[in-house]
Parts: sequence; structure tokens; C-alpha cells
Amino acid sequence: MSDVLTGWTHATTMAGRSVRLSRRNVDAVITSMALPVMLMLVFVYFFGGAIDTGTEYVTYVVPGILILCASFGAAGTAVGVSEDMKGGIIDRFRTLDVSGTAVLAGHVAASTLRNLASTALVLAVALLIGFRPSASLAGWLAALGLLVAFLIALSWFSAAIGLLARTPEAASGFTFFMTFLPYPSSAFVRIDTMPGWLHAFSEHQPVTPLIESLRGLLLSQPVGTSPWVALAWCGGILVAAVGMSGALFRVRTR
Repeated sequence: MSDVLTGWTHATTMAGRSVRLSRRNVDAVITSMALPVMLMLVFVYFFGGAIDTGTEYVTYVVPGILILCASFGAAGTAVGVSEDMKGGIIDRFRTLDVSGTAVLAGHVAASTLRNLASTALVLAVALLIGFRPSASLAGWLAALGLLVAFLIALSWFSAAIGLLARTPEAASGFTFFMTFLPYPSSAFVRIDTMPGWLHAFSEHQPVTPLIESLRGLLLSQPVGTSPWVALAWCGGILVAAVGMSGALFRVRTR
């Protein structure tokens, strides 16, 4: 029990450290929060009139923008972990008996908090430009739960990328795939309008069931099995990422 409490204390301390570091890197925080908002405005006002989704485009696109926002925000976790590994601070933490799990969990917790703030900003702007969700309280809670599960899984995956990369610049480059993944999905256009070869990938990749779940829950529409598929993806990514992070941390700190 004492070890658990110590680990929890270390993790919360590391989370506070990561939040303070984010406050010092204001330009990166502003960029990660502003980019999703700008992309939403671009798609709604530049392309929305030409894209037929069967509903008002702002209503269709917001769930996908929320996932894109998470991807941008989680990318910063990889850079932060890589900077810690390169800067030698990890050696100091180890002399203080702070475990690698606590350090990484701190980065993940701070990333989740930053992403929730970005999500709130995106939703606020979306409401200003015409997004009108009709979800019940249960629908909002379910959507929030799915989003938090995805944020945690994605942040742990980003932490693993940060350990894999040898430099912060490389870590930033490796996260491109995460920020690209929402595009070949149902985030911006209906999947049935895509070419056949892309249709198959889009339908069976991780973010599509998550986007469909958020869209259905926020708009009070049937969601079928999409939430369970999305949770399965989040669980699989989380387990793989935590295991990979532990192995990579041991290798990097031998």
C-alpha cells in the first residue's frame, strides 16, 4: 500500500511539473489549441458548402475536429518525453527513487489535461458558429468518457514514441501519423464517397468508430456497437503503449 501511495505521489508531482513546463512553452500550447479551431473554420466555411454529408456541415465535422484536436495535443507528449531523455533529467529523478512509470504517467496526465482544455475551446467555438448538440446528460457523459479514454491511450502511445525517438525533432516527426489518421476517416466526409481501397481502411481504422460514436452521442442518434469497438481500440492501444513504454524506458536508461 505504501508503494502505491508513493507511486501516486510521484506521478502527481511529475504531472504538476509537466503542466508548469507547458506554461513556459506558451507558443506550443497556443499552436496545439489554435490549429484545430482554424482547421474547423477552414472546413466549415471554405469546403463545407461543397461537401454533401446529408446534414449541416458544422454538425457533421465537429466530432472529427475533436479527435484531430486530441492528435495535435498528444503529439506534444512525445516531444516532452524525448526532451527529458535527452536532457539527462531522468538520471536525477532515478537518484531520487522516482520510477520511470511515474515520470511517463506525469506526462500523460498533463497531456490529458491540456487536451481537455483544447476540447473545451473547440466546442465553444463550434457552438458560436452553429453546432447544436442535442445529447442528454448521459450522452454527454458517455461522449466525455470515450474521449478521455482515447486521450489517455493516445498520450501513452506518444510517450512511447518519445522514448523511441533519439531527438525531440524526430519525436515531432514520428507523431505525424497520429495527426494524419483522422483525415482518412469519417471525420470530414462520408466513407461511402471514398475510393474502394480507401473505404476499407477508413472503416476499420481506430478513429472512425470513435468519431461515429461521438457524432451519434452528441446528436442523440443511434450508435450501434461503435462505442464498444472504439473502447476496444483504446484498450488495445493503451495496453500496447504502456508495455512498449516500459520496455523502451528500461532500454534507454540501462
